[in-house]
Amino acid sequence: MRPLAVAALTSRIGRGLFYTVLPLYLTRVVGLPAGEVGVGLTVASLVGMAGGVPAGHLSDRLGPRGLRAAARTAEALLLCGYALVEGFAAFLVVACLVTLFESSGLAAEGALIAGSVPSEQRVRTRAYLRAVTNAGWAVGALLAGAALLSDTRRAYVAVLLVAAGCYLLSALATLRVPAVPAVPRSTDGPRWVVLRDRPFVALTLLNAALGMNLGLFTVALPLYIAAHTDVPVALYSVLVLVNTVSATLFQVRVSRGTDTVRGAARAQLRAGVMLAGCCVLFALADGRTLWLAGAFLVAGCAVHVTGELYQAAGSWGLSFELAPEHAVGQYQGLFGVGRDLGQVLTPLVATGAMVGWGWGGCLALGAMFLVAGLAVPPVARRAESRFATLPGPQQAAA
Repeated sequence: MRPLAVAALTSRIGRGLFYTVLPLYLTRVVGLPAGEVGVGLTVASLVGMAGGVPAGHLSDRLGPRGLRAAARTAEALLLCGYALVEGFAAFLVVACLVTLFESSGLAAEGALIAGSVPSEQRVRTRAYLRAVTNAGWAVGALLAGAALLSDTRRAYVAVLLVAAGCYLLSALATLRVPAVPAVPRSTDGPRWVVLRDRPFVALTLLNAALGMNLGLFTVALPLYIAAHTDVPVALYSVLVLVNTVSATLFQVRVSRGTDTVRGAARAQLRAGVMLAGCCVLFALADGRTLWLAGAFLVAGCAVHVTGELYQAAGSWGLSFELAPEHAVGQYQGLFGVGRDLGQVLTPLVATGAMVGWGWGGCLALGAMFLVAGLAVPPVARRAESRFATLPGPQQAAA
């Protein structure tokens, strides 16, 4: 647990540093138009998604510890490459490679946890690590504030180099985790077994829909506050603080009981209900008086973070408990693709709905969350029934 926590903390501090300064660095120092930055980051996200399942398969065949350490090292070197970017083409290449190794490292991370932690402690470990990473991200973002205040090339490049150093520390900490043996490749049957598991693919898509709550909070909500309420946008910083502190303090507690398929599905159902409720509260803030709108936004934030915690806990339980031991990396990789898909779609879907349609868009998103949450338990039961008929790792590798 300790080296896993150190690896997670250092990488998320680096990520908080990096992502906080990247948009301004690219626009103010490199001189790229904001539109090109948006296009480049979207393309990079799609490239990262494409690498999730192959990277998971590779971690199964070679062992996840080495792959995760290699991915973190590659990210560190590529972050230094941002300091050499002078145009859109170079930015696009570096961004695509960064996200590709980022998604590869996350797929290997899930397989590493599954292989190095007893099965009954996997979800709790994930919850503990998420609390650690939330704290690490906040620390990184806070430290990056100095560069934003300075607003000079030297300050931005210094942040990129410090972030790269954090990734190298994460790679070194990863090597202290006990090695997980590689699983021999099966000589018969499909190579990409996870793509044949239709109930699991369906759960991946449902989790992607529920996971859009993150982008709703980070991207759509501040724009909605500015466009449809009289509340000062500065209130959003308070909402972010409430969200970060709550996620850090309560993720482990909320994750109790989600280490079974039934418990994880129940958590995702609760997430759907909570996220639908937060959208209703956000909708009620549209056009209200200053204080009433502020009260609805704060209440919606409290309900949202509860749904966020249940969604995360349920996703870990499902992705661990429904993955055969000989293909954990593949299953973690596909679930990561679903997570990334939700993040790619959120700026378009959530922002278009909430900013374009106001309270009606909030209610439409709430209906989507509710339907997705209600669909998880029956699909999870089908996935569990199929999982019970799969061959064990010895048979699969025979």
